[in-house]
Amino acid sequence: MGMVDLHVHSCRSDGTLTPAQLVDYAAQKGLDAFALTDHDTVEGLDEAIQYAEELRLQKCQDDTAAREKVPLVIPGIEFSTEYQGRDIHVLGLYIDYHDAAFAQQLRAFVDSRITRNRKMCALLQEAGISVTYEKLLEEFPDAVITRAHYAQYLFAHGYVKSLPEAFDRYLGDHCPCFVPREKVTPAQAVRLILSVGGIPILAHPILYHMSDQKLEELTAQLKEAGLMGIEAVYSTYNAADERRMRALASKYGLLISGGSDFHGAAKPGLDLGTGYGRLFVPGSVLEDLEKAVPKRQSADS
Repeated sequence: MGMVDLHVHSCRSDGTLTPAQLVDYAAQKGLDAFALTDHDTVEGLDEAIQYAEELRLQKCQDDTAAREKVPLVIPGIEFSTEYQGRDIHVLGLYIDYHDAAFAQQLRAFVDSRITRNRKMCALLQEAGISVTYEKLLEEFPDAVITRAHYAQYLFAHGYVKSLPEAFDRYLGDHCPCFVPREKVTPAQAVRLILSVGGIPILAHPILYHMSDQKLEELTAQLKEAGLMGIEAVYSTYNAADERRMRALASKYGLLISGGSDFHGAAKPGLDLGTGYGRLFVPGSVLEDLEKAVPKRQSADS
């Protein structure tokens, strides 16, 4: 196996490509596999997986079909959690996303987002911005609405001159229109991922700007909860960052994961598979993760 990307977003959260478009683009980029890890939702997984299967069938039936290999789609998710006032993300790979209890828990996450989004819309209206939750849904159908969508809306409708300005003036953590959302803890996310046979991975730890001691404390707590991996290869890491994350993984007996955090046009310059140009996640990373997928219990057990 050659190159993989285990951290990818579609338009079902805050990316810009559809799940099917991601499959086509991953094939174009020469990826052997990618994990679709949208924020707090699995709504795009069936589309991506089924589309990839259809492409494989077409290639088997048509010898003249394009020679691009069809990438494997790994079912995943990225949970937004909170730890000591910080936003911490936990990836789940190889999840059984059709599990009924899991779907119910995700519904609760969505409900908490809707409550938060209605409150943010009310604050933006008080600031003189004509926006409602219904308008956001019309503009971004089938998406889990995040602050990135608010920023795109404000920019598209002329309220700000750039996406960063939207966060600086209205949407940032300490801005007047920001409303925090009730979140699970990282340990709860780890246990939820394990409950559906997935591999829980601490996403991009360098981005949390924690001291070595604080990051070790978090890692140790999550290891006790069942954490299985660390995202040690990532688009914004330099060589020292990667060495630090690999050493942390080794110290706590954790697997290595890696990905671009691709969002399409929402993150200009950051490409699928290659990040900002230097990213390379070898297929051996995925092979090691696949071997560690927890055995799922049968319905009769």
